[in-house]
Amino acid sequence: MSYLLFLDESGHDHKNMPYEVRGGIAIHARALWAFVQGMQRLELDSFGCQLHQFRKELKGSTLLDRKRFKFADQDQPMEPESRRKHCRGFFTKNLQHKRLKREEFTAYGQACLVMARGIFQLLHQHDAVLFAAAIPRGTRQGNAVLLDYLRKDQVFLLERYFYFLEEKREHGLLVVDEVEKVADRKFVRRLEAYFTLTAPGRERTVWIVPSPFFVASDMIYPMQAADLCIYCINWGFRLPTQGMAADMRKEIAKEFGPWMNRLQFRGQGYRDGNVFATYGICFVPNPHGPGRA
Repeated sequence: MSYLLFLDESGHDHKNMPYEVRGGIAIHARALWAFVQGMQRLELDSFGCQLHQFRKELKGSTLLDRKRFKFADQDQPMEPESRRKHCRGFFTKNLQHKRLKREEFTAYGQACLVMARGIFQLLHQHDAVLFAAAIPRGTRQGNAVLLDYLRKDQVFLLERYFYFLEEKREHGLLVVDEVEKVADRKFVRRLEAYFTLTAPGRERTVWIVPSPFFVASDMIYPMQAADLCIYCINWGFRLPTQGMAADMRKEIAKEFGPWMNRLQFRGQGYRDGNVFATYGICFVPNPHGPGRA
């Protein structure tokens, strides 16, 4: 049996997010189907329908957009059946370009928060483990030579996944959100170079299967859960001692920041004969510079 690490990214359009974050959630194969079924039930319980029926996707930016909190706070929490009814009205009228009522906006906002909270509970119940590496927004690739190599933040992400798998004595797969074929091929080439041309990379193939699988995020519930986690790290989790101190959205930091801390990997790493504590979330101020940070 194996773990599957569902990897997504946030902020790589260099527009509105505080950081660029790559990371995701590791779920054991034996828990995967139960987690997917739990997500399906949660989606129906939250919205009264499956979002893909209305051309929408479960994403962090969908569930936790600022407007969702504003909509949710317009009124007292609705009864579940009433919330589901008005949510279906919200989606149907949107497709028909009809005027929406206040209670429909409220129901949609509340359903989004119910869904987000439920996802974190499901992740915890199924022993999911969080890994992520953040870098400053707008970081450039560096010189042309570096184009063929993994950035330091990506190496650190794989390093922590390796420590986790080694501790569990389990193999691990990489499941990556497909973006665009040219970019995906470049990422695969960099992975191959890391796992075949570097000593640490070759060592880590003992537990990490070096060939990633690419999937469409809107088809895979665990990838959608990973997207939510990475979104929350970008807006609601900080490591000030490492220099990660950009402004946060207080509503995300207050409610979902503790979940990030709870789910992230905690274990031991080693280097040059030294053993040290290591964590699933890290910040890399200079992903092209020398040294560890």
